[in-house]
Amino acid sequence: MNNYVNLAYLFSVVLFIVGLKKLSSPKTARYGNVLASSAMLIAIVASLLHTEVISFTAIIIGIIVGGTIGAIAAVRVQMTGMPELVALFNGSGGFASTLVALSEYGQTSSDEYTMMAAITIGLSVLIGTVTLTGSVVAYGKLAGKVPTHPITYPFQNLANGVIFVAILALFYPICVATSPTWALCLLLVLSLVLGVALVIPIGGADMPVVISLLNSYSGLAACATGFVLENQLLITAGSLVGAAGIILTAMMCKAMNRSLGNVVFGAFGVADSTGTTEKKEGARTVRDYGIDDAVMVLEAASSVIIVPGYGLAVARAQHVTQELAQILENKGTTVKYAIHPVAGRMPGHMNVLLAEADVPYEQLLEMDEINPEFETTDVALILGANDVVNPAARSDKTSPIYGMPILDVDKAGTVIISKRSLATGFAGVDNELFYDDKTMMIFGDARKSLTELVEALRTGA
Repeated sequence: MNNYVNLAYLFSVVLFIVGLKKLSSPKTARYGNVLASSAMLIAIVASLLHTEVISFTAIIIGIIVGGTIGAIAAVRVQMTGMPELVALFNGSGGFASTLVALSEYGQTSSDEYTMMAAITIGLSVLIGTVTLTGSVVAYGKLAGKVPTHPITYPFQNLANGVIFVAILALFYPICVATSPTWALCLLLVLSLVLGVALVIPIGGADMPVVISLLNSYSGLAACATGFVLENQLLITAGSLVGAAGIILTAMMCKAMNRSLGNVVFGAFGVADSTGTTEKKEGARTVRDYGIDDAVMVLEAASSVIIVPGYGLAVARAQHVTQELAQILENKGTTVKYAIHPVAGRMPGHMNVLLAEADVPYEQLLEMDEINPEFETTDVALILGANDVVNPAARSDKTSPIYGMPILDVDKAGTVIISKRSLATGFAGVDNELFYDDKTMMIFGDARKSLTELVEALRTGA
């Protein structure tokens, strides 16, 4: 039986790796999910057949309850709610690791409680609990239930450092005491606090990094739990998730030209305010155009690049955006989409959103691939994006976003921006693009504006 179980584990690991590779492309991501899900199913079945289970009834009830919750979430959660759902998934993984570690501690006799067992149980509780509370706070920020701006207070980093040192100190009694229940309980409480403290000072602009980092934490928690259970597959799978999350986190930081330390400890960015639609600010003038003006420009364009942002997700305008693109293509216009790595609230947010609207994968181009094309493009249509198209990132050395790679939309022949107001983005800086002579501002809800634009183009056809 052990040989068959190990063979099943090996097959699962191969499927996990191949599935992870497939997730690197939107075109193959769905197939990658199927492979990874199949690997998990095989791993679970093999584990249940190999390990002595106290009650299969409890296992079956758990599968039914968990499967029902997952099925309902899959059907009811909108694509715009994916970041929140991913945050909860990360937290659930961390919570599961914590429960398993505590359960294993409760069943471990004094003779079996070795130094290695103590360290792995402590790490599993620490990482899993930090992941849980950090993910809950991230969910609150993404869902608007917690202020999205950085929440700071005096000596915040010092306080976090003290908590972390106290946690490290607790590993001594956990490792040497015969029954360190009190130390594990205190570790649990401090880890709960640390998870909250680490995420509340992070602004909404950095949510893609936070989601990636918490995903890595959940993998590391699973890996630590694998050592607790002496389960090689859990160790391997947790390591894969942890490594993938760290790599993705590094990619997100590079896309913003910022270090991970600056993201975690810098308290960068402010929440997007409602703002007003004033047309003048000092000597600069914003040109407010109507739908008819935009129709004239789009009808004359031979090439259009659409730039989606979080405002598009909030307005749930992905379907009408695809409808607009289809009308333009029917008129002979070349349409492409420019995807910035940190557009939206999680890595790949725009890709997932547009995939739901059946936008062809070959039209979704990453920043490095699409930037050289803006100079020869007639129209750049910006839908809810702000900081990722702000030219200040290239020209203003005093700007907090200076040095961040952006989409070169200002090099297009004409720039059309659909936005609710002149409010700043999460970075809290004014966008110079609003005042450019070639920019046409269309104020209002993105879905409403695009719907009117589609109707006008269709009528004109």
